[in-house]
Amino acid sequence: MMRGIVNVIKPTGMTSHDVVGCLRHLYGIKKVGHAGTLDPLAAGVLPVYLGNATRLIEYGDSDCKTYHGEFILGLATDTEDITGTVIETRPLPPLTFADVAAVLPAFSGTIRQRPSVYSAITIGGVKAYTLARKQVPVVMPERQVTIHAIRLLAYEGGRGLLAVTCSKGTYIRSLIRDIGEALGTCACMSYLVRVRAGMFHIEDAVTLEALATAPEHYVLPADRAIGHLPPVYLSAAQCRDLRCGRAVPVPETRAVEETVLRAYGEDRQLIGIVHFDKKHHRLRPHKMFMEE
Repeated sequence: MMRGIVNVIKPTGMTSHDVVGCLRHLYGIKKVGHAGTLDPLAAGVLPVYLGNATRLIEYGDSDCKTYHGEFILGLATDTEDITGTVIETRPLPPLTFADVAAVLPAFSGTIRQRPSVYSAITIGGVKAYTLARKQVPVVMPERQVTIHAIRLLAYEGGRGLLAVTCSKGTYIRSLIRDIGEALGTCACMSYLVRVRAGMFHIEDAVTLEALATAPEHYVLPADRAIGHLPPVYLSAAQCRDLRCGRAVPVPETRAVEETVLRAYGEDRQLIGIVHFDKKHHRLRPHKMFMEE
């Protein structure tokens, strides 16, 4: 079975699931998944996992993401982006680039954020956006997110552009909403591009049009997304034992500091994810790939 990752540029107007459907058709396989959902309005980096590589999604190095988000001041919508219904307008204060930039440090670091009611967060087993569309009152719980870096790239006449590097689960449209409030007005997001998701960068991403011309050319190794996990190299006998569900002893003289590791065979091919049992000094199989 084909196994690997494709760094796709999701276009505006498509859902992340739409992109998965396109790749299922292109590669002729059903087992396809993506890491880090993008709303239809947003474009940018969407790592798509093919075949058994989907088993690595939870370990993918995609917790840290970078976005470029456009915003409009003086305008608020129910969805907190330009696709929603306008619910409020406010006068635009006479703000300069420096004025807008001056409020951004307050949104840096670990902050509390209340996501939009038009989000995919589950409330009582139901997606928040489903309740919102049915006009069911919803109070979204605050969550803790981390803004690693935030910078104003451009601003003029009530419109601006932010660069934000943040943790997984951060809603840029909600961040823009709160920045508008800090500036004494309201705000909504007008466009969003994800330029990085973990180690996947937009400079290296492929459009669906280019992908259709040479799909095999753009498949990256399955371990590209888990390079942050320490590697361990094993013998053929150890690989067989792990694939059969048996733990493999590690010599006491060998130092292993991490709990989760990526395991390779003698041919330097990824065989799966293993957990190190420090108490018994053994490697235990967690997610193994069978021989192809």
